[in-house]
Amino acid sequence: MTPPPKAQPVEVPDWAHDAVWYQLFPERFRNGAPTSNPQRQDIADREIPGWQITPWGQDWYRPDAWAEPAKWRFAILGRRYGGDLVGVREKLDYLQALGVNALYLNPIFTARSLHKYDGASFHHVDPTLGPDREGDWEALAAANETDDPATWIWTAADRYFLELVREVHARGMRIILDGVFNHTGREFFAFQDILKRGRQSPYADWYLIDRWHRDGTFKYKGWFGHDSLPEFNRTKDSLWPPVRDYVFNCTRRWMDPAGDGDRSKGIDGWRLDVAFCVPHGFWREWRQHVKAINPDAYLTAEIIQNARDFVQGDQFDAVMNYMWMYPAVAYFAPSPHRLDMRTFKRKLDALRASYPPEVTPVLQNLLDSHDVGRILSMLENAGTMALSWDEYFNVSRVKHNPSFVTTKPGPAAYRALRQLVIFQMTYPGAPMIYYGTEVGMWGANDPCNRQPMFWDDIPFEPETHTPAGKNGSAHPRQPDKELFAFFERAIQLRKTHRALRRGTFAWESTGRPGLLGFTRQDESQTIHVLLNVRDKPVAHAYAHPVFDLWDPAPQPLHGPFEVPAHGWRIVAQ
Repeated sequence: MTPPPKAQPVEVPDWAHDAVWYQLFPERFRNGAPTSNPQRQDIADREIPGWQITPWGQDWYRPDAWAEPAKWRFAILGRRYGGDLVGVREKLDYLQALGVNALYLNPIFTARSLHKYDGASFHHVDPTLGPDREGDWEALAAANETDDPATWIWTAADRYFLELVREVHARGMRIILDGVFNHTGREFFAFQDILKRGRQSPYADWYLIDRWHRDGTFKYKGWFGHDSLPEFNRTKDSLWPPVRDYVFNCTRRWMDPAGDGDRSKGIDGWRLDVAFCVPHGFWREWRQHVKAINPDAYLTAEIIQNARDFVQGDQFDAVMNYMWMYPAVAYFAPSPHRLDMRTFKRKLDALRASYPPEVTPVLQNLLDSHDVGRILSMLENAGTMALSWDEYFNVSRVKHNPSFVTTKPGPAAYRALRQLVIFQMTYPGAPMIYYGTEVGMWGANDPCNRQPMFWDDIPFEPETHTPAGKNGSAHPRQPDKELFAFFERAIQLRKTHRALRRGTFAWESTGRPGLLGFTRQDESQTIHVLLNVRDKPVAHAYAHPVFDLWDPAPQPLHGPFEVPAHGWRIVAQ
């Protein structure tokens, strides 16, 4: 029996304490290279009569001319809008103006799907995300690559991504990639070789193959039963050795692309997809490999439940903090059934207590992502409080919940979002913004949470359709500049005050129902945060004068002051 691993010292990258994350879904962020737009053969192995790129500003639920109106979900999954890394680079000024300093990109490696969690390789950027799609496909066809890194070429898309990394670093920002090391797509080069050669393939042991048939076909395990996502083979404690080696080589390729040990040329870390499906032993080995390349690399995982077993210093530095999101949304939601304050505090106390104290400040505190409904739509549909992944995930899937409201949210949702952002920017952890939340994008769960980014230089059709068809009303769609300015201000507040990023945390008893209070403190400053979820303003006072940090020109507050209904006060001694 393998003995349990020895306790590891918990060390996390120092820079992660000051990170404000921005999650980018590249295909839906900005089209910077229309000449590299996807073609039909990039997304499907069959003809789709009339298929073409969907106009960026098209009403989301309006059927494409080439699609069957009754099959809107299938058609939406087959859409492409042409977003790419050129567009990401084009909008770095925008991201810096917002105040974010750390970028997380959903998968960018070659794959047919929109989401790209069905990789065809892990060592090439998808040609449709670069500046020369046609040239890259020609170069790859002639390259005769294998799993041996000595056979790998650098495509235009690969090189462009490295240019993006260099510019991100030149701006004092960080960038991490999405690693999908549990499974691949059927187009993955090793799986394709097995389809051609059967048991004679050198990759025959790379996948979890249950049974070989006489005709050369085989039955294999797909992730959660999805045949489109064949799972890698594994040992009891790790991935199968040749698979492990391939993943290690890909890891080094993107972290040390020149092979000269200059980590400034490579990415700053990884977000690991479905990390709970991969053996812990692999993550321990892989962490050592990553930290040997760049000790300052940041490793965060997709864990949808409590992640205590993954953040003990031997695997990940952090996780996407869904366990923080569930109670936060349930408490601030504009609903008579909102979570009560005592339960809310208890859940967050238990979450902090379950992780090493070094980990909590660098957890990615998110309000939405590519896997859940957009936060504004969740707040608009706040009748039922969801406190677990299954509840939260399924309530916003219009496929299973046709009563979920998909139209533009009302004022109460926007008001609650502002309170949530204040809480996000002042609570321990690293805030993470999903692209478009800062300009008021809304939407149900996958695929509707992956709509094209709102830009003010692109005309957008008003929202006149729902999943059920035309809704008879029109809701304008354009960037909410006031909301952007609010996000910008809230981020700047966090960046200005070290106590909000690195200070201690303690709940503060306010003696007022619905008035949540807590303190962030470091050696130079004590900050009090007050959030009022009630419909009426609440008076509060401290024994000493305080300054309102949200006020552009802070004035001392003597005696009782008002915390507005559904508002906040952030004050310092």
